[in-house]
Amino acid sequence: MNQTNTAKAEGTLARLSEKEFIALFATIMSLTALSMDSVLPAFRDISVDFQLIDYQQTQWIISSLVLGMVFGELLFGPLSDSIGRKKCIVIGAVIYIIGCVIATFAQSMETLLLGRLIQGFGVAGPKIASRALIRDLYRGREMARMMSFIMMVFILVPMLAPLFGQTIMLLGSWRWIFVAAVLQASIGMTWLIIRQPETIAKDNRKAFNVLRIFRDGMYILKRADVMAFTVLAGFLFSGLMLYLSIAQSIFQDVYEVGESFPLYFAMMAIGMGASSLLNGRIVRKFGTKRLASTALSIMLVAALCMTIVSLSFSGKPPFWAFMLNGMVVFFCQGLIFGNVNAMAMEPLGKMAGLGASIISALSSVVAIIAATTVGQFYHQSVTPLAIGFATFSSAGLIMLYVGGRFRKAYNSANA
Repeated sequence: MNQTNTAKAEGTLARLSEKEFIALFATIMSLTALSMDSVLPAFRDISVDFQLIDYQQTQWIISSLVLGMVFGELLFGPLSDSIGRKKCIVIGAVIYIIGCVIATFAQSMETLLLGRLIQGFGVAGPKIASRALIRDLYRGREMARMMSFIMMVFILVPMLAPLFGQTIMLLGSWRWIFVAAVLQASIGMTWLIIRQPETIAKDNRKAFNVLRIFRDGMYILKRADVMAFTVLAGFLFSGLMLYLSIAQSIFQDVYEVGESFPLYFAMMAIGMGASSLLNGRIVRKFGTKRLASTALSIMLVAALCMTIVSLSFSGKPPFWAFMLNGMVVFFCQGLIFGNVNAMAMEPLGKMAGLGASIISALSSVVAIIAATTVGQFYHQSVTPLAIGFATFSSAGLIMLYVGGRFRKAYNSANA
């Protein structure tokens, strides 16, 4: 753990135990996943309530959230370097709650999307400042290990979120899903204020100076290794975003599982949670790059196999084959996410907030463009999803190789 930069910042609050730290930041960082996944079972009801002509318009419920995150990430990164991590998390949580309230009382699709946009902007605060805070305390494989444990708990939320969302809808309206999000944000924010010390001392904070931000931003953008790993993170997020956008339709329209959708959705995500836990235990031994390359290779093979099977069955492969393949793909993603973020953030300790901001914003832009483009080809067929995963994983392997080469060159030059 990095003690140097945090000694003055902690004040009178004692450092949290590792278990409480993981639980706290899993609660805070899982706001993003809860915002995406708990609303999935509501797509059909929202479509009916707002009398949408094209059901594919519901994909914008996810895209608008991510778009808001892009803008929020560009602000909260440098802001967290200036005013501290805790304040950014709290400010973001308050904005997020405002977005939830707007979505709760929305009377049109446009108002709902506005609420989602504000939700995304706000949730970027906890998302980005939390990553920077973790970077303040941990480095290298220790950072990857901590991120993996947090990601494991973080993934349990989306596994259960659709079931949670559907349960709420059985008891009342889909609007109560956003009320539940307000509750989680409030709990996480209060817990943080009471228990978590600030991790960046006032002496180490940087004034919110546009010229300085521009200069540091240009340095990050010129780091070819960081950019390669950022694009890789974007391709990984593309696959996840594509799946989230069409999962409800695949399960309920293609395979007609009805109200069992949340159960199968959770089963698909089990592999991701298990691999995140596994990664936290083995990353010290095998290293981030080796684990990422192995997982990407397996994911590519699985996606290619599903593409072939899907084409052979006219876009509707056997349900067991779809589930098995999906579990393999998401197991591999769980081994990659934490490692790729750790590799991208590794050289950016002195500008962790801005670095997390740029990395997350650029990867989100890649995901929006890629997932939205592929999503337009979805017409109740598994094939676009399979081809999308194959494309994203192969491109990811290329970026991993390129990033590794540039990282080695940078390390050699500065040795």
